[in-house]
Amino acid sequence: MDHPVSSSTTPVPAYGPGVGPVLEKFPGVERIAVLRGGGLGDLLYAYPALTALKEGYPDAEITLLGTPIHEVLAAETAGPVNEVVILPFAEGVRDGAGDPSGQEQFFASMQARNFNLALQMHGGGRYSNPFLLRLGAEHTVGTQTPDAAPLERNLDYIYYQNEPDRWLEVAGLAGAPPVIPGPIRPLAAHQRNIAPLLARPERPLVVVHPGATDPRRRWPASCFAEAAAKIAAEGAQVLVVGDGSERMLAQEVADLASGALESGHTDAVRSVAGDLGLGDLAALLDAASVLLASDSGPRHLAQALGTPTVGIFWIGNAINAGPRGRSLHRVHMSWETRCPVCGIDITQVGWTAPRCGHDDTVIRGVDVAAVVQDVRDLMATSLLLRGK
Repeated sequence: MDHPVSSSTTPVPAYGPGVGPVLEKFPGVERIAVLRGGGLGDLLYAYPALTALKEGYPDAEITLLGTPIHEVLAAETAGPVNEVVILPFAEGVRDGAGDPSGQEQFFASMQARNFNLALQMHGGGRYSNPFLLRLGAEHTVGTQTPDAAPLERNLDYIYYQNEPDRWLEVAGLAGAPPVIPGPIRPLAAHQRNIAPLLARPERPLVVVHPGATDPRRRWPASCFAEAAAKIAAEGAQVLVVGDGSERMLAQEVADLASGALESGHTDAVRSVAGDLGLGDLAALLDAASVLLASDSGPRHLAQALGTPTVGIFWIGNAINAGPRGRSLHRVHMSWETRCPVCGIDITQVGWTAPRCGHDDTVIRGVDVAAVVQDVRDLMATSLLLRGK
């Protein structure tokens, strides 16, 4: 049987449970670099693999080559990363307008560190593999599309795959067996910061995040508001969260929900979007009974913290980003396969089909009543399992 792995050596693979081959460890590894750009959710996809690397190479330091929000997450929660180095602007790795000389300074600095092992956990490798190779690491491991430069050990990049499992496979190729990571933890200072938001501990706390980077992944504000109003009418405290760019959306949800409630309950739903830093958001999600959200970074953060979630997904995103278990996480999916505006096939991905450019939601049809029932069920589960 052929395996999608190439190596300068011929290690004999063992097999981890349900993930992929675990190859021989590299000897003498003290310094590991991991390339992972993108947003909050992108890094959280890789956290199980980073934990596996930390356990597989317990004496090594892990340097994450990431983005500013990754630096904040690593600083404001306890996790497997020792250090975050911000990536320079580079096509396909960290897109944006930056000084090209920054790349040269970055590579000179990274080469001086003499990394023993570098892993690419950022897409299929067309741009990220050449970038990784410039670090000058002794050993390299990562994913590879047919048009990408090969690394020392490679995993074929197949787009539709659960993302945490994909990066666990990459860690396995580096010799790190898959592990079940424990929840990440918010720092005590942030738990103190959000204490005023928990002034009524007798009421279950449901957090709602209506945003998503891609507008097509957003459940309509009216649907979130209807769900929030029903949950609040049954006695829950509902806080709507988001970053500064989502203030208007979050306030719209809170206003619509409050308008649907009787006068005695109108204070049960309110927006705190834009008011919380990432560490405070983590502490709030950790304290919550349930998070209700579209497919977004805060949903992945809640899952990493061990908080139950009800997620609204497009089917393609559910394959790649949906939680695997259902005891603490419920998934509602839209099976839409075509753009509601122009009818183009939206199941074609990445380099195979550029976006049509329409931002209309593709998850409008997810049923509010079914979502609310799952929130109710998980509030009861949370109470039993987590004392919340």
